[in-house]
Amino acid sequence: MELFHILNEMEDLIESSPRIPMTRRVIVDEEKLLDYLDRIRTTLPEELRQARWILQEREKVLADTKKEADRMLEDIQRQVEKKAEESEIVRKAQARAEEILRRAEHVAQEIKQGAREYADEILSKLEENLDMILAQVREGRAELKGIRPAKKEEARVAQG
Repeated sequence: MELFHILNEMEDLIESSPRIPMTRRVIVDEEKLLDYLDRIRTTLPEELRQARWILQEREKVLADTKKEADRMLEDIQRQVEKKAEESEIVRKAQARAEEILRRAEHVAQEIKQGAREYADEILSKLEENLDMILAQVREGRAELKGIRPAKKEEARVAQG
């Protein structure tokens, strides 16, 4: 950068200038010093423009970076919300499935119990019918063996 070069030359001028004895002061060539100041003035606007441009670019980069960071944060937030919703949906679906399974098991138990009761009722009636049939078979066999006279014969004997 030109400005730093000129400042270095001014510093060299001061260091090489003669000193006033017993003081810290130096005698500087006025023309050379004014020449350096003119060069600084002509260089300064260019340096300032470059510095402003650098600052503007820096601000632009920072703004772009902030926009990108904000966009990324929004994307991440949407993803988190979506996952949370999906998680909630899955949790609700699992709870609903568990409730359906409990109901189905309860209904299955009721059906099973009803089927047992129905089968027991049918078997009970069948047992009663079989007992009646068995009693009739026994009566018939007893009648055949002559152990007990038939009702018709008892009626004839009673009439006769």
